[in-house]
Amino acid sequence: MSTVTDPRKRPTGDAAVRIAQPVTFGRTVSSEWIKFRTLRSSWLVLLAAVVGVIVIGQLIGYNTGKSFSNLAPEDAAPSGVMQGYYLGQLLIGVLGVLFVTGEYATGMIRSTATAVPRRLPVLAAKALVFGLIAVIAMVPTCIVTFLGAMAFRSHFGHGASLGDPGNLRVVIGTGVYLALIGLLGGAVGWIVRNTAGGISTLLGLILVLPVLFEVVPGTWAKSVSRFFPSNAGSSFVSSVHAADTLTPWTGLVVLVAWVIAAGVVAAVVLERRDV
Repeated sequence: MSTVTDPRKRPTGDAAVRIAQPVTFGRTVSSEWIKFRTLRSSWLVLLAAVVGVIVIGQLIGYNTGKSFSNLAPEDAAPSGVMQGYYLGQLLIGVLGVLFVTGEYATGMIRSTATAVPRRLPVLAAKALVFGLIAVIAMVPTCIVTFLGAMAFRSHFGHGASLGDPGNLRVVIGTGVYLALIGLLGGAVGWIVRNTAGGISTLLGLILVLPVLFEVVPGTWAKSVSRFFPSNAGSSFVSSVHAADTLTPWTGLVVLVAWVIAAGVVAAVVLERRDV
């Protein structure tokens, strides 16, 4: 027996139009933005990164201003007050991993792949959304951190201006560095597809391996260590150029190369694997 639909009950107007909308990159970006903004944990981790960088910067600004004459050169330099980025990179990196692996943990990745059969636009949209959010959040955070910390140091007569040579690069660059670490975390998430594995891999890459290579006897390990993402990025956001580190802009190029290389690997494995 067949069922006859009452014509008076068929969807009309906007409800009928919404059925046949093509999948475009813009709509893919919009869906990724909805995924991010509707997840409370994403905002909490981002807020923790913002607050952590600012609070640590103010504490360092007060303490270094108070005991300025006893400081090592790297602590007395303007970039010394931006050391909260060590905590920030952990939080932003983890957030980048979670933004990707969260879909695998919940099974939403299957719905995403069904809605957007071509997978690369999903990867590009997720990177675009996360990169913009990270830059918009962290660059102003670094500016506020620097200005606040320098207000404390000025109170003790050791302040510095954002317009002094090199300071704008350090402050803006720290925000950009944090966004790039977040994108690197996202790429690792696509490759590993597991939250615990992704976080462990990222932390090993930016924290553990550089330390291990620093303690290996001989000069070759230290030469290699300069090219790890966190060490290369650190040379870009530091006011002090040590002899065994990359130059600031070379460091930025190396860090960007890491992010691009990880993104390419993520794209290849995303295309070849089942979701």
